[in-house]
Amino acid sequence: MVVLLGLAAAMLYGTGDFLGGVATRRVPVLVVLTVAETASVIVALPAASMSPGPARLAGLAWGIGAGVVGGVGLIIFYIGLAAGPMSVVAPVSGLAAAVLPVAVALADGERPGAAVYAGALLCLVAIVLASSASEGNPARGAGRAAPLGLHASGRAVGYGIVSGTAFGLFFILIRNAGQSGELWPVAAGRVGELATVVIAAAVLRRGLPLRGTGGKLLFAAAGVGAIDVVANICYVAATRIGMFGLAVVLASLYPGVTVLLARVVLGERLRWVQRAGLGLAAVGIILVAA
Repeated sequence: MVVLLGLAAAMLYGTGDFLGGVATRRVPVLVVLTVAETASVIVALPAASMSPGPARLAGLAWGIGAGVVGGVGLIIFYIGLAAGPMSVVAPVSGLAAAVLPVAVALADGERPGAAVYAGALLCLVAIVLASSASEGNPARGAGRAAPLGLHASGRAVGYGIVSGTAFGLFFILIRNAGQSGELWPVAAGRVGELATVVIAAAVLRRGLPLRGTGGKLLFAAAGVGAIDVVANICYVAATRIGMFGLAVVLASLYPGVTVLLARVVLGERLRWVQRAGLGLAAVGIILVAA
């Protein structure tokens, strides 16, 4: 079950990231995130209130802390998606998100079997291969894609590393919040993320000019928030019923979904190493599920 929940989280995270990334190319990042996080709170709070288990103060504090860190990561991540190709930013972020939590899991004494070790290692290698620069970014203009420059590639990698590190901390903190009811940690995390985005908008003195913003884009941004809530629920559930390290590695495969959607919907080209990375990810999933 941990494999199914981890993969479900990855698919939902990846889909949400793709929709959010597309929206930020037409609408300012903080507008997209404010709409998304508001929608996520609207979904998460009623769900938490109907879930079993009390809302313990310590768990809520961990959840809010996770949300603040995750909110910072989301801002950086979405800026990266808007500025650089999704097929670079997302995979690097996924790798960085997995490294720290896996180290914590090993330090905690988790010792999976040999097949799980091999599968997890393949998944990490897959993320590295998939992070190779794509041949272009058709989403930023019509016609054939231009080659990706060294500066643009380095900047995209930087966005991925910083945002992924924040996501890795989020994975750890939200796991620690897991003792406070079934869904209260998720709801607290969404409140923390919304507060972070609103504060960032205030500090940067960026208003939220919703007038003139396409209704479809706002709807997509709201959908990102709802999808993210379900993804968080799947991830928290996976950490409760199985090994933390395994849940993190599987959830960190979300870039594969983002890359595939960018390829199919936006026409971003994939190099052969990226395709090989996606194939290795499939093999790794089979091994950890065996």
